[in-house]
Amino acid sequence: MKPFLPRRFEPIAFGLLLSGMMSCIVSGLSTAIASGVAGDFFDRWMAAWFPSWAVAFPAVLVVAPLVRRILHRIVVQG
Repeated sequence: MKPFLPRRFEPIAFGLLLSGMMSCIVSGLSTAIASGVAGDFFDRWMAAWFPSWAVAFPAVLVVAPLVRRILHRIVVQG
């Protein structure tokens, strides 16, 4: 696949994909634990995932720089 996204959008695209994948996994697990996997599980999962992603995406964009600064202080360079 040929790249099409300018490099300056990489942090935003990273946050979008990371938050989407993580919120999908976590909301699926939480939905399964809370109400089981039978019946309309997929519909309940998707109903939980989309609002979760709406919160997770901006949270990742805000938190990621903080995490990078913390790691920069505790990881040995070299």
